[in-house]
Amino acid sequence: MATFSWVKLDEGSIKIKNFLAERGVSHRMFSIIKRGGGRILLNGRPVKTVDLVKKDQRVTVIMPPEVSNDLLPFSNQPIEILFEDDNYLVVNKEAGVTSVPGKADRENTMVNRVKGHLQRENAADLVPHVVTRLDRFTSGVALLAKHRFAHGLLDKDLKSHSVDKRYLALVDGDLDQDYGMIDAPIGRMDDDFIRREVRSDGRASQTEYWVLKRFGNQTLVRVQLHTGRTHQIRVHFKSIGHPLVGDEIYGGPLDRGATRQMLHAYWIQWFDPFAQIDRHFTAPVPEDMKKVMDGFLPKLIDD
Repeated sequence: MATFSWVKLDEGSIKIKNFLAERGVSHRMFSIIKRGGGRILLNGRPVKTVDLVKKDQRVTVIMPPEVSNDLLPFSNQPIEILFEDDNYLVVNKEAGVTSVPGKADRENTMVNRVKGHLQRENAADLVPHVVTRLDRFTSGVALLAKHRFAHGLLDKDLKSHSVDKRYLALVDGDLDQDYGMIDAPIGRMDDDFIRREVRSDGRASQTEYWVLKRFGNQTLVRVQLHTGRTHQIRVHFKSIGHPLVGDEIYGGPLDRGATRQMLHAYWIQWFDPFAQIDRHFTAPVPEDMKKVMDGFLPKLIDD
């Protein structure tokens, strides 16, 4: 059984359900606690969610461990860990590694590798949850939850896009503006399972960017996503005539030495609902991307 606790620090009283909801416990998570044999305690004693919690009292949620899926194999392939605690794992994903099992790979994805890591740690929960997913050939920071409760507490933040993700993208051509916001709906191409495009019936999508360096035939931009559509950065820059260098699917140039799209998730920030603090991490620019930029190394910390 996994145990999670919060102490009420302010004056007054509030229903336990509302107190936990303020910390990210959704209606769905309450159902899981109830149906899955979990418990809610107040100062160590079982209570109902309509009971009141007062200042200096401790609310504890006890979650049963998840049953591991035997069809998802463990992998001993390496992962680069940037941060780890009892709830979350931040990894620097290398390009070419798929985030979750699928047709391309079912045995050595990031989820398989994290499951192997958790097994070596003798963790009670062996079901990794991908919080921020990266395309197979996109490198950089990815956030995973080590159990479903940690993932569930971020549901609201993910839906409101307050998990802050920043990218470096090397795009073809010379962007004429130092700053821009691409606001264009994205949807799936007709009769194509993989590719997306800007289309009037697509979902609202916003990509903000800042130019870091112009190389003459290509431009390095810092990107912030305000929505989370599949292939969003790649599709948006293609739509303005500047596909990513090395992006074969979306028509990017393939003669610059790039063997994949030049896209790197260099920064992530989120509010940790357990520690009640903001956490942020960066992943260094990978060697293949530096090579295509003739060794240029941009500043990664935002001003």
